[in-house]
Amino acid sequence: MSGPGEATWRSLKSAPVVLSAAITGHADITMTDNPTTPEERHTRLRTAEERRKEIQDNAASLGIDDAFIDRLVETFYGRIRDDATLGPIFNAAIGDNWGPHLATMKDFWASVAMNAGRYSGKPVPAHQKHTAIQKEHFAIWLGLFRQTLEELSGSQKTVAYFMERAERIAQSLQLALFGIPGLNRS
Repeated sequence: MSGPGEATWRSLKSAPVVLSAAITGHADITMTDNPTTPEERHTRLRTAEERRKEIQDNAASLGIDDAFIDRLVETFYGRIRDDATLGPIFNAAIGDNWGPHLATMKDFWASVAMNAGRYSGKPVPAHQKHTAIQKEHFAIWLGLFRQTLEELSGSQKTVAYFMERAERIAQSLQLALFGIPGLNRS
């Protein structure tokens, strides 16, 4: 391969590649061009259930369980409601339905962090209907989320674990709501 895509191809070729495939359920195949450990020297095929167990065990090792998710969601959304910028936006959107919203958010974060499989909503359409949301609000949201995690968790690994996911979620929502800068949306 030569030309403008060559550098990208080389980057992809030398990086670990993770593929998910449907083989009697979902499977996770990890391959590496430059294996350094015995595990990397062999292609590993895992069922969806094995992958779920691995994620759940990792979350448990970080102190993430339903009780932690409950404290995280309750504390974080308390801060959101009290925030001068985000509070009015969330209160206008949620109104008097904070109980059901918090239950949904607990299911969402349990699914994100522990692969609990309890959330099946559609966050993009849920956020698209709220025209008051601006791009700069995501930085505030992420800052409050990090602050809450740092106060509740005794581990920087736990903070990093959640923040990696929260940042991806924020980025995904921003792309859905505001598009890619410089790209016309038609």
